[in-house]
Amino acid sequence: MAPISLRLAVAADAEQIRTIYNHEVVHTAATFDLVPRSLADQQAWLAARSGAFAAIVAVDSAGGDVVGFGALSPYKERAAYRTSVEDSVYVRRDRNGEGIGSLLVQELLSVAASSGFHAVFARINASGEASIALHRKWGFELLGVEREVGRKFNRWHDVALMEHLLI
Repeated sequence: MAPISLRLAVAADAEQIRTIYNHEVVHTAATFDLVPRSLADQQAWLAARSGAFAAIVAVDSAGGDVVGFGALSPYKERAAYRTSVEDSVYVRRDRNGEGIGSLLVQELLSVAASSGFHAVFARINASGEASIALHRKWGFELLGVEREVGRKFNRWHDVALMEHLLI
């Protein structure tokens, strides 16, 4: 297994990020997006990411492939929420269990802290045990479960809301 490096995502990463994300859109309820992203959509998403909200990619040092990505997003639009962010982490399915998600969460927490944020939230499909465990490992606490708030694949999905307070 080759070492994994983290870096800021660049425009050339859009297709690999899109491939990872669209797998989740089409095959899982890890995201509540229902329509796969086009390359133009993914390029626009990436172009809009900067500063504390820049996308981070995990790159396989041997082949240079993007094997995961993460980003912080504003938690809510109202001014009083500006000290809080929400994280998103996706790992290529054939690379699950290698610690890539852990590297990404650790980096996102570091970015959030150095950017002056106070709280990092994670909204995770409540059936996503691996993602919940990953966030727990990094100090996120379960605040509660939003019942039947998403509908995908002709069934209702609950969302676990987790929070990590930065010191």
